[in-house]
Amino acid sequence: MDDMSSREMNASWRRKSGGGDGDGGYELDSLLRRVAIGDEAAFEQVYDRLAAPAYGVIRKVVRDPAQSEEVAQEVLLEVWRTATRFDPDLGSAATWVLTIAHRRAIDRVRSVAAATERELKTAAAVGPADEVADEVEASLDRERVRRCLDGLTDAQRQSITLAYYGGYSYREVAALLGAALGTVKTRIRDGLIRMRDCLGVS
Repeated sequence: MDDMSSREMNASWRRKSGGGDGDGGYELDSLLRRVAIGDEAAFEQVYDRLAAPAYGVIRKVVRDPAQSEEVAQEVLLEVWRTATRFDPDLGSAATWVLTIAHRRAIDRVRSVAAATERELKTAAAVGPADEVADEVEASLDRERVRRCLDGLTDAQRQSITLAYYGGYSYREVAALLGAALGTVKTRIRDGLIRMRDCLGVS
């Protein structure tokens, strides 16, 4: 909400992220319609009931607790700002909110993967004098890896970055990229073969 401070949102998150849906209160669909006309009390109830489920969805994708909490807050703010887009004919309020949560989580993972890829392409700073030789050798290795990564297809590079630098399993990579598990395995296998040939590893 535009007039609710970040500090207030953080405090609200801390209180409510451990809570569940609860038995009382209005139906979420009705609450969300009230949120759409700027009803902060209704938003507090939506927040109370969906903060924990949204965090759970995000945590399964993002995995890092701090980043998951940050994404969850972004999701609930998006709910406040875009509640007018909710259409009960297309699904429940909970489904709508959790779909936003899942999309935001995937966006965050892809953003982190892209940042990791950029870091791999950035030469390391030179260390103290007695470590110069090691640093130069390491930088050359990183430069070779960068060039070899550039030689892959976008799909291969993204899959390998998530699996080997992001620490995700093949099944998790498939889910994040919306691809079949067999397809992801093939991309990674073919990409690693090309990397091996490029690096001259026997």
